[in-house]
Amino acid sequence: MSGSREPGSGGASVDVVVVGAGFAGLSAAERLASMGRSVLVVEGRDRVGGRSLSGEVAGVKVDLGATWVARRHTAVRDLASRVGCTTTGQFDQGRNVLWMAGRRRTYSGTIPKVSPAALVDMARMQMAVNKLVSAVDVDAAWESPKASRLDAISFGEWLDRKNALPSTRALMTVISKVQWGCTPSDVSLLHAVRYIRAAGGIDHMLDVEGGQQQDRLVETTQEIAKRVAEKLGDRVRLGAPVRRIAQDDNGVAVHTDSGEIHARYGIVTAAPAHRAAIAFDPALPAQAEGLTRTWRMGVLSKAFAAYEVPFWRAGGLSGEAVTDTGTVFITFDVSPAHSGPGVLMAFCDPRVFDGFSPETRRDRVIQQLADLYGPQARNPIDYVDHCWGSEPFAPGGPNPAVAPYATTSYGRALTEPHGRIHWAGTETAGEWAGTMNGAVLTGQRAAERVAALLSRDVREGALR
Repeated sequence: MSGSREPGSGGASVDVVVVGAGFAGLSAAERLASMGRSVLVVEGRDRVGGRSLSGEVAGVKVDLGATWVARRHTAVRDLASRVGCTTTGQFDQGRNVLWMAGRRRTYSGTIPKVSPAALVDMARMQMAVNKLVSAVDVDAAWESPKASRLDAISFGEWLDRKNALPSTRALMTVISKVQWGCTPSDVSLLHAVRYIRAAGGIDHMLDVEGGQQQDRLVETTQEIAKRVAEKLGDRVRLGAPVRRIAQDDNGVAVHTDSGEIHARYGIVTAAPAHRAAIAFDPALPAQAEGLTRTWRMGVLSKAFAAYEVPFWRAGGLSGEAVTDTGTVFITFDVSPAHSGPGVLMAFCDPRVFDGFSPETRRDRVIQQLADLYGPQARNPIDYVDHCWGSEPFAPGGPNPAVAPYATTSYGRALTEPHGRIHWAGTETAGEWAGTMNGAVLTGQRAAERVAALLSRDVREGALR
């Protein structure tokens, strides 16, 4: 089984089969190939990149999915550099717009300055979050002190108990929608603080300069995945959904719509909820099966409106806005240059977006942009959007929206191997979970673990 490869045919025999051609799967395959191991990546979609997807508006490439890299995201930055992709700083010069309680105002800095009382309350809540974050084990949150208590309530319930002001609650809701694709009431407090810890703290999560929104990829993030896949060549097979994975003492057999692959080991990079679409033989242990049922994916949508020039800059605005009502809840300026086109990226609430016609979705976004940036926003030269919850294969994102009790009950199964099957993917990361950087790191680590097992098998075989 080991050593031979027929990746262009219906069947194949390799050292390692990798399920999923996102950043984790491609990074695992790249690392294994560099160590001389035969590997085949199978992907259910007709493209690579996972939750990274390129789009275009007014001739400008935009990220319909994963967008930013921080300075500290060294793994994905190294990967981008190796395949010739470049970064550009996220524009954040000027004043931001806040629409709250039916009133529009502008502010500078990361935190909206609604009132002195609101600023004090936000600082109070940030301190309280940071205290919880500092006590959470990012690699094993379920083993943290008070893990059971933190996992027994939602992030929203905790905000209620802390008597957070409406302005603080509104900002925390924006964070929750962007990070987990859900409201604070839908996510466990333990899961929330684990992800905040993984992101480097709440300040790093929110900041542009020096924070998580520091840079974008000029070529888009999916282009990194495309170029890695090009290097791997016929080691990547698209349009091959995995239906069943069987294993015995000698290896694994992966059954896809385009054939069966035999390997010594398997690396599955699908998100926990998407593992449920695969039949495992032997069946997953109870905790691992519970993980697939309870770690459901959040849902988030994005829209882009393009204009001849970024007109808001002339008015001293950054293109960043936060709003507590309507379809759009946060915007960013992703224009390629000051000369234009001007491009506003809007994060949209799927509950009042996804189920409507393309025309209605566009009208709702443009109306809100006009409220935020003035009548010039009513006349875009182009528009595009994407609803991740409506994806036909592996829908949802950006990350799991894990409800109370699910982390302490099933979190251990995130990384525990199932026989010869190992897990990777950004959800399985400790530090940087929920980012492309976390995905790359987990793919590389899984590859190294499996490569070590392959070497062990060879040694033990030689001794027999």
